[in-house]
Amino acid sequence: MLLPFFEWCEGTVLGQAVRQSLWAFPAIEAVHLLGLCMLGGSLLIVDLRMLGVGLTRQGIAELAGKARPWLIGSVCLMGVSGLLLFLSEAIKCYYNTSFWVKMATLPLALAFTFVVRGRLTRDDALVTSWRSRLVGSASIILWFIVAAAGRWIGFS
Repeated sequence: MLLPFFEWCEGTVLGQAVRQSLWAFPAIEAVHLLGLCMLGGSLLIVDLRMLGVGLTRQGIAELAGKARPWLIGSVCLMGVSGLLLFLSEAIKCYYNTSFWVKMATLPLALAFTFVVRGRLTRDDALVTSWRSRLVGSASIILWFIVAAAGRWIGFS
């Protein structure tokens, strides 16, 4: 049912341009991976602090506030670059299980990060506790699934 949409995506001007260019796909993928590094760093620094690992002298809310612009920037960067990568090989993605795992987990990870984790990390009184450990662990697990599935798209 979705195959015609995926065929249309791959046939767009952007999809064709990226696919036909010698350098566009690898350059966009490099930008996407840099975004992944930024995302991982901005998430892990706060999640690990919520677990009580590292930077324990700094408050969780303060650290999360400083990391938030990097988090938002990396999500935007990965969204744009990921869309371009998808458009260039949409039909391959349609038949790729890893793509569907990533697409199923990505909205969950985004919602969890900006709603659950975001609400918790805005609390200036938050200290490492069972609740912060649970949220930090869940965040790491969700984003690991997204990243691993994304990387596996290229290998399957």
